[in-house]
Amino acid sequence: MTKADVDASIKLAKLAKTNSEIDKFSLFSCREVSGDFVLYLSKADIDIIRQSRVLYRTLQNEFSGKIWLVESEANDRKFIEDLFFPIRILSINVVWVPGGIQKTKVIVSGKWTAKFPIDINKVINIVKQVRQLDIVIEFEDSQRK
Repeated sequence: MTKADVDASIKLAKLAKTNSEIDKFSLFSCREVSGDFVLYLSKADIDIIRQSRVLYRTLQNEFSGKIWLVESEANDRKFIEDLFFPIRILSINVVWVPGGIQKTKVIVSGKWTAKFPIDINKVINIVKQVRQLDIVIEFEDSQRK
C-alpha cells in the first residue's frame, strides 16, 4: 500500500459520509504521477462518476491534482482508453522503431486543437510511469505527436 492509496482512501471515506454514491465505491488503488492521481475503481463506479458532472467535480475537488479514472482490471489498451475518456481511440498498436525500441502508437479520433480537453503530455507520462509503455499519440486528421 502506498501513501497515495492511503490518502485517496481517506479522501473517499470523508466524502462518503455525506454522499451515499461515493460510500458504495471500491477504491482498488491510487497512483500519484507528477501531482496527478490515477484512481483504480470498478467499471460500475467509473460509469456512475462519468454520468454525473457534479459527482466528478466533488471527487476532483478533494485532490490537489487532476484525477484520472481507470478500471482496476484494465489491460494496457483499456487503461489508455480510460485516460482519454471521453475521446474515442481509433487504434492502439505496438510499433518497433529503429534500435529495436518498442512504442505504443495511439491514434485518436478527430484532430488536435488548442482546446483539446486532455493534456496529452500528462497521458504520455502516466502511461510511462504506471505501465512502463512509451506511447506516441497521433490524431486521425493530422500527424501531431
